[in-house]
Amino acid sequence: MEWESTRAMRPFWMHQIVEYIIGAVFISTGFGSATPAIPAALGAIVMVNAAIAIGPGGAFRLVHRKVHRVLDVVVIALIAIATFQPVVSIDGNTRILMGLLGFVLCFVWWNTDFATKPERTARRRGRARPDSEEVGRSAGRTAADGYLAAKRLKKAMIDDRRDDDGSRRSTSD
Repeated sequence: MEWESTRAMRPFWMHQIVEYIIGAVFISTGFGSATPAIPAALGAIVMVNAAIAIGPGGAFRLVHRKVHRVLDVVVIALIAIATFQPVVSIDGNTRILMGLLGFVLCFVWWNTDFATKPERTARRRGRARPDSEEVGRSAGRTAADGYLAAKRLKKAMIDDRRDDDGSRRSTSD
């Protein structure tokens, strides 16, 4: 059983579009950097990862969304390792941008609904709201109960007034 969250989940197609944009920004960062190899390679990895996923934005549609979810974690880890690695020299601004893009990708990953359409439909059925007929019956019963309660209250108030006036006969006669 998968953990259900109350946070807002974004559709998978948005996730793929953001991955394409992040990949393009990585590649364009490589063009503007004195050390373009790592940002350009990361951009290509992010774009290929988005392209191979089975989804609306997938170009090749080779891996299922659940596999893509795991691959995203691997890509985010690669970005973090490339950002903080001391071996290859990278410009300071490029490192900062790489870290920010990795954070954005992590944020998008966290708020993405990776479920397919049948899975989403089944999940919605599981927490289905009452249908309109049931709501109508419930509303009718509630209105009737309110009307009857008001009618009883009115009768009780009239009876109390009669007792105060003494106009009511006693039953001991």
